[in-house]
This record gives sequence, C-alpha cells and structure tokens, in this order.
Amino acid sequence: MKVIIAAAGTGGHINPGIAIANKIKEKQPNSEIIFIGTPRGLENDLVPRAGYKLVTIDAHGISRKITIDNIKNAVKTFKSVGKVKKVMKEFKPDIVIGTGGYICGPVMFSAQSKKIPTMLHESNAFPGIAVKMFSKKVNTVLVGFEDAKKRIPKANKIVLTGTPTKVNKLNLSDEEKNKIKQKLGFIDNLPLILVFGGSQGAKSINTALIDIIRNKKINYQIMWSVGQKQYETIKEELAKNDINIENIENVKIVPYIYNMEEILNTVDVVVARSGAMTVTEIAKVGKPSILVPFPLATENHQEYNARVLVNAGAAKIILDKDLNAQILENEINNIISNKNEQLKMGKNAEKIATQNVEEKIYEEIEKILQ
Repeated sequence: MKVIIAAAGTGGHINPGIAIANKIKEKQPNSEIIFIGTPRGLENDLVPRAGYKLVTIDAHGISRKITIDNIKNAVKTFKSVGKVKKVMKEFKPDIVIGTGGYICGPVMFSAQSKKIPTMLHESNAFPGIAVKMFSKKVNTVLVGFEDAKKRIPKANKIVLTGTPTKVNKLNLSDEEKNKIKQKLGFIDNLPLILVFGGSQGAKSINTALIDIIRNKKINYQIMWSVGQKQYETIKEELAKNDINIENIENVKIVPYIYNMEEILNTVDVVVARSGAMTVTEIAKVGKPSILVPFPLATENHQEYNARVLVNAGAAKIILDKDLNAQILENEINNIISNKNEQLKMGKNAEKIATQNVEEKIYEEIEKILQ
C-alpha cells in the first residue's frame, strides 16, 4: 500500500497521522508512506522522529479578513498545489489521508483532481473548515467524537472511530501509583492534581496556579507542566515571593511531561486546556477533569471539545475569561472532597472513550481500497 498523509501544525493533527501510519505499517510492513506538511510546524520534528519521510509545501491558514498578508498566504497556498500534484504523480499513492487543518486544502484538492481515493480524520467535536469543505467529496470522514457527526451533515460517508493516541488506561494498583508518586517526590495520602496546558503551556492557567501557590493553603499535591517557553518566566515570578521553583512543598513544576501515560494514570484530577487529544486521553484513562478551553481556538472548537466531557458528567468547565485562583481552587476542592463524585466522573469519562481506534481506522481504509 502506498499512502500520503497530510498533517501539519500541532501535535493534535500530527500524532493521529503518525498513529494511522504505524497501524498501516503493522498490518502491511511493505507499505510506503510519506507525509506532507509545512516547513514551520511540529511535523518537522515529529514525523522524521517517527521514521517517516516529510515533504513540505508553503501552505498557510487563511482567515476570513481581507488583508495583504492573507492574500499573499492564499496565493502561496494555491501555488503549492502544483508541488503536491508533482509528488502524487511520482509517488502514485493508493490513498491520501488528511488529519484536519489547512494543509488538507491543497492536498485533498490535488488528490481529487487525480481521482485518488481520499479520507479525512477530524479529532475535534467541532470540525474545522477544511474538513467541512471536503466532507462531501472525500470517500470517508472519520471523527473522534459523536458530536462531530451532526456538524458535517452533508458528508459522503461519516464514521465514528475515535482519535488515535499513545496514552492508554494502565489499571495501576494503589501500590504502583504510590511508587510513581514517591519517585516524583509526592506522598501517598494527599490527592494529586495534574495541571498542564499543552506543549506550549497555558498562560491563564499558569497565572491562576502561581496565585494558588503563593497562598500556601493547598490541601492537595500538584504536578504542573508549565510549557517549555514559560518555565523561566514562572521561575522568576515565584522568586519575587522568595519561592524556589525547584523546592515547593507538595508541588513539582516541570517544563514538559514526557511520561504522560504514566502520570495521567496516577493522578486524581486533571486541570487542562481542551484540545481534542487532551480530551481523548482524559476519557481513555477515566479521570475527572476541570477544563479551561483556549478562547482563541478556531471556531471556539476547544469549548465544544470540553462540552463533550461536561455533558457526560465527567468534567467541569471554566471559561478562560472567568478563570482565577479562587474559582479554580473551589472546583478542585469540590471534586477531591467527594470521593464518590470523583469516581463517578471518572467512570463517566471512560464511557465516551472509543476503543480499538487504530483498528477501526484501518478497517475503513481497507473498505475504500477494496
């Protein structure tokens, strides 16, 4: 099987593409797979690291405002179609798969002009512009959440598969969880809260956490990933109150968490943004959460993602504009003070998780190629 995967920008687009590629390789080891992305996004690190070839094109997201930059970006994106068609002519793919985002525009257009079978995967509960635009023309649209189906009513074919992720439920024993806590410098008998805002961090969440730590009245432990770019800023901010970032009682602050599967399975409550990947992972491990949607996400899709868990009785939502230390602390305490409610929220989260995601996606690929 020869496959082209269009994935660019953020891990939320790229990681599902890599997971799909890995499943194809598992099923058909002789398959040839190349990715198409841009020279700017995380794909330049993640795709080669996963062992796949990356071809870059000068494609851009285009806003609805008429500006000089927007016009220039539209022209560059239109011109990139020529390069994509050349790649397809030389590579001769059996199928072209897009995982959402603006990169899908020139890639899907090129594939369809050459009558190559196409598939889109949408991780978010509120589908993006590219997925909506091509949903009537591609062979199949795969979605991560049931809620997305009603928002693509004219899709040629739409299938709920879930979103591929490297995080799985580990069913750790209390003893195993305690060992992980001890390794991180935490104690056994206090609730552990995981706080993160994606790979870049989340400024509003970080600001609220700084205020909580300054108050020094917390009755729980915090594992806090602040983002690579914000670590030094937060270190300086805490130092103003004579707080050493590397030595705070019941708090561990890191730029990034590399063993996210292990940590997610160990903690009691999650506080995070609500990107599609984050919501998917929270559901898979079955954890109660407090979600703060990124307010500038395209078409407010993070709030739609958060509402999937909220409507299932698995999460609380705090809008970014309303977030402060007191509101966040109240929500955390409401959850950890009621063990039954905490367990119920976790079970409700698991109910919306889709199982055997990669297998379902591969089955849909096979149906198209048959």
